[in-house]
Amino acid sequence: MAYDEKLASFRQARLNPFDRGEEEDGAEDGKIPPRLEAKSELYCSEARTHGSERTMDLGLAEDHFSRPVGSLAACDVEHLEQAIEECKRLILELPEHSERQKDTVVKLIHLRLKLQELKEPEEEEPNLRVLLEHRFSKEKSKSVKQTCDKCSAIIWGLIQTWYTCTGCYYRCHSKCMNLINKPCVRSKVSHQSEYQLSICPEIGLDRQDYRCAECRTPVSLRGVPSEARQCDYTGQYYCSTCHWNDTAIVPARVIHNWEFEPRKVCRSSMRYLALMMSRPVLKLKEINPLLFNFVEELVEIRKLRQDVLLMKPYFTTCKEAMEARLLFQLHERQHFVENDDMYSLQDLIEVASGRLSCSLTEIHTTFAKHIKLDCERCQAKGFVCELCKEGDILYPFDSHTSVCHDCSAVFHRDCYYDNSTTCPRCARMSERKQDDPPDVKDVFT
Repeated sequence: MAYDEKLASFRQARLNPFDRGEEEDGAEDGKIPPRLEAKSELYCSEARTHGSERTMDLGLAEDHFSRPVGSLAACDVEHLEQAIEECKRLILELPEHSERQKDTVVKLIHLRLKLQELKEPEEEEPNLRVLLEHRFSKEKSKSVKQTCDKCSAIIWGLIQTWYTCTGCYYRCHSKCMNLINKPCVRSKVSHQSEYQLSICPEIGLDRQDYRCAECRTPVSLRGVPSEARQCDYTGQYYCSTCHWNDTAIVPARVIHNWEFEPRKVCRSSMRYLALMMSRPVLKLKEINPLLFNFVEELVEIRKLRQDVLLMKPYFTTCKEAMEARLLFQLHERQHFVENDDMYSLQDLIEVASGRLSCSLTEIHTTFAKHIKLDCERCQAKGFVCELCKEGDILYPFDSHTSVCHDCSAVFHRDCYYDNSTTCPRCARMSERKQDDPPDVKDVFT
């Protein structure tokens, strides 16, 4: 029992580091016991020592990204502002380029974003909005860095709502929606599908009353109050908000000079040119027919397109070709199977780079192989030269043949141009018309 009593007293002494007698005496006198007072002073000194560290860690250790239940927003804003100030002070005190300084900068960014979110509470925005023929769709991307086309500021997708027009890809903040005064460029494309074909038709800044051609902001060549920037496509001057020094290939320079160097254009011209890029609206033989005399690649492309049009009747009447969907290889250039004189700006760019010649030659070879080798029905639609009646089966797209413009009969080129008589097939068809009895309608007319 003596051993157990000693062990119990030892445990009691460890649990209570203060002397029980002094504690009882101090309690009776209404004073703090000496040991307890010393201990409390120690705790107060430690609290004062670590007070600044706790303040410095405010915002670094506490969780400010989850709203406390039952707390006021004003308190959160005050705490966040205090944490931001402490983070800024701590960044200046820490060593340059240290890991802790980098972590503190990241924390500061998050705290500022959270403070902005509290000051500007997010409201539920509609997913689709229609304005000035724009069809704005709410974006869900939070990580892609974008720039607002209205205010020219960065769109922070993490905390800001932003929209993109599905027609012209105009991007803007939700708060900038009501300030937009530019109609959708796609409506202009659908109503006016043609290019400005004059090279930089400048009218002068004085004719614009020294104002931006789009938003009417005062501009000058000296940059006061805003820099005047010329668009190489329209020839007009714009402010820095409407002209971001974007570059694009100008169609007028391509058609008249065969020049593909990108030029500075305004934002609206850049969108218009991007939407018109693949539209076949350029009729080169009327706009600039001399271009074919200087650009050999255009002559080659024109011959390939003419051959494709001659192959088209074979495929439209061939079951195997329809099942194989051979003409679908030109689905990206539908105008190639409709005519041979309309070009898009994208076609001309690929002509200059050589990509169009390679791809179209490959398609031409595939089409010719089907007609001449793979399909018996298409082979049976070949021609025999009726002038010399010698040689192999001829097809209208062969390079050594000529086609009669009246009856579409095919002959050897040398035979066709050396023969001074008329086409044998045309003569035969005229004789049949003379031998046939007249129609009843022709008698009474």
